Amino acid sequence: MKLNRTLIVSVFVVASCGLAYELIMAALASYLLGDSILQFSSIIGLYLFAMGIGAHLTKYIKDEDTLRRFIEIELLVGVIGGISALALFVAFGLAAAPFRTLLYALVLVVGTVVGMEIPLVMRVLNREEADFKELVSKVLTFDYLGALAVSLLFPLVLAPRLGMARSALLFGILNAAVALLTARIFKGRLKNYRGLQIRGWTVLMFLLLAFAYANRITFRAEQSYFGDPVVFESHSPYQRLVVTQWKNDTRLYINGNLQFSSRDEARYHEALVLPAMQMVQKAENVLILGGGDGLAAREVLKYPQVKQLTLVDLDPEMTKTFRTSATLSSLNQGSLSHPKTKVVNDDAAKWLEETEGRFDVIIIDLPDPSNFSLGKLYSVPMYRLVARRLAPQGKIVVQSTSPYFAPNAYWSVVATLEAAGLHTAPYHVYVPSFGEWGFVLAGRENRFPVPAAFSVPTRYLNGKTAAEMFDFPPDMARRPVEANYLNNQMLVNYFERDWAEVIR
Repeated sequence: MKLNRTLIVSVFVVASCGLAYELIMAALASYLLGDSILQFSSIIGLYLFAMGIGAHLTKYIKDEDTLRRFIEIELLVGVIGGISALALFVAFGLAAAPFRTLLYALVLVVGTVVGMEIPLVMRVLNREEADFKELVSKVLTFDYLGALAVSLLFPLVLAPRLGMARSALLFGILNAAVALLTARIFKGRLKNYRGLQIRGWTVLMFLLLAFAYANRITFRAEQSYFGDPVVFESHSPYQRLVVTQWKNDTRLYINGNLQFSSRDEARYHEALVLPAMQMVQKAENVLILGGGDGLAAREVLKYPQVKQLTLVDLDPEMTKTFRTSATLSSLNQGSLSHPKTKVVNDDAAKWLEETEGRFDVIIIDLPDPSNFSLGKLYSVPMYRLVARRLAPQGKIVVQSTSPYFAPNAYWSVVATLEAAGLHTAPYHVYVPSFGEWGFVLAGRENRFPVPAAFSVPTRYLNGKTAAEMFDFPPDMARRPVEANYLNNQMLVNYFERDWAEVIR
């Protein structure tokens, strides 16, 4: 009975570990490659397929070898699964092609060996348990419970606190511990117990050492693909934040994508904020959706008539970092700690549904619509919701990707705002870190007077540069594209196709 209980508990652990490797590799792929839905879908599909291969292969293992093979497979899963995230971080620093090759190879190998675990456990238990129905019930119950446990622990605890690499290594350590415990309890039935024990302790020590040095290894890997020295890094349940600094250039990367460079961010943030603020002369109540770095908030707070600025950003780690870090808060001039600023960490759409406020200016500074979860924030229903929170003569401004590199996506944002019943005024600015970048002003009134001057200090904008922003040359002219509705997410498709052409 004690032996059975040990194996049943092992089922709980190995199920947790098996799902954890799947989640970690899918999350890493979405962090580093983008398009989270495609990455999760392809990796989960391949992983389940590989598990089927593994389950099939167990039929070639002889009954007398079942226990020994289970222990060996646990050690193999522990090593390969444990170092998977660390290996992927290093591979990504080399180039995208080796990363993709290694990613899918790891998914296939780990999925195959994980697929062998449960069938082997059931074969061992079947020799001890007379009632096969009871056996299947116990094994599957603990299998599913283990999957539930890790599906909750991974996003809420492990990823934010340990990061991807150390989380994978932790589960590798658990696999090795299961192998050692199983070998010890069943040592009377194992012919090569001492050899298995030596291998088990070797694997365990290797994984513990890798766990201790994982952060150093990932730090060096990130240095190789970010180029500049990394001065801050953080995992949250939503994204990975990395800040680099070289001389007077500080850069923020989210999931590997550049968000701003301190050398030229003023061009972007002045263009995003100041035209709308200048057009609405009595802008007292301002809302920013996104913009957790506080740089757009800095521009808003230049206007003394502002009485309250509400900033809604999903990620508390983002706003905390840019509020408490001396280096980063100096960039936003303490805007997130300003007495006029109210920071809310919530989903933008959910918060808009629940709030009753009206805003004179609404600034939407969200990440590009690179996946469907972000694409919904650029949809007709979302913009209708935003419009309901807009004061009668207020203005909305949306960062809208590049009208040069992603013209179909850019003009789809314009079409989507118009489909939501708003008038629009598209404009663009050259930001050296990004190239030509686009924005769209929107409002209930078809009145968008281009400012002849600005009443606040600026580094880039004046009457001449403002007028130039609203003029589109022929190679960025409007295109006949569809609006973005939730049932088709055309914007995400446009975005992917446009940027794929740039990469080619």
